[in-house]
Amino acid sequence: MTDTVQDFARYLRLERGLAANTVTAYTQDLLEFTEYLQKQKITNFPESYFTIINFLASQLQAQKAQNSLARMTSALRQFYRWLLKTKQIDQDPMLEVDSPKMGAHLPTTLSETEVLQLLKQPNIKTPLGVRDRAILETMYATGVRVSELANLKLNSLHLDLGLIRVIGKGNKERLIPIGDIAQQWLEQYLQTTRINLVNKYHRVHNIVFVNFHGNPITRQAIWDLIKKYVQQADIQKNVTPHTLRHTFATHLLEHGADLRVVQELLGHSDISTTQIYTHLSQKRMLEVYHQTHPRA
Repeated sequence: MTDTVQDFARYLRLERGLAANTVTAYTQDLLEFTEYLQKQKITNFPESYFTIINFLASQLQAQKAQNSLARMTSALRQFYRWLLKTKQIDQDPMLEVDSPKMGAHLPTTLSETEVLQLLKQPNIKTPLGVRDRAILETMYATGVRVSELANLKLNSLHLDLGLIRVIGKGNKERLIPIGDIAQQWLEQYLQTTRINLVNKYHRVHNIVFVNFHGNPITRQAIWDLIKKYVQQADIQKNVTPHTLRHTFATHLLEHGADLRVVQELLGHSDISTTQIYTHLSQKRMLEVYHQTHPRA
């Protein structure tokens, strides 16, 4: 495999005319890839994108800079195109792999203790406190995007079955289970806060979550209430509505959920998008190990 990488380097230098520094960087990236394959006892360049995703995840876990990962992905993309062009492989697995965003960072997540602290912040003796508790519980229980929550409709709730139906990106529909606790808060909100506000202001619409005037709540309002409760809970992290979605996925994986199941729950079209949460759960596992093992 090393000889093949060197052949590719010559192709880049002589036929493509790439700069020497670029050729050197690509060659080094591909040699790291071959070393990974050898450790996995893989003797040919794989045509399965799962192997490539796992390799990129291992680089992320090794705390490679995001820009380095983007360059490495570019090197693999060009390498596999060349392998296909020279008939050394039958299909290009890189067509299934998304390029990482330059300069992106691992998403922030909350610990289970922080989640419980956050959920306790709304004053449930007030109507809007009940609404806010229902919002937080629903977001953590289902991992929905803030836009999906703001657009959630009454006829999308199937609480007798423990399910909600959401319309995600690309107008794709998915069913998500909702846990008993979140369901109880949602039902309490619907039977008290929502019905009173909608009737008081004579509003006619089927959006689940409403503001003080009975109108559909906005994404910005959800953002603001989460920021307020994070501050009240004294959580020293940059928390956004999407943080609860990241936390939902990470906690599922930490407790043994299958990656494919998490992909379906989040509504990701490509499992490589979901793969980041595997790294986050592994990172948490390592942190717990180092904190608790007496000889770590």
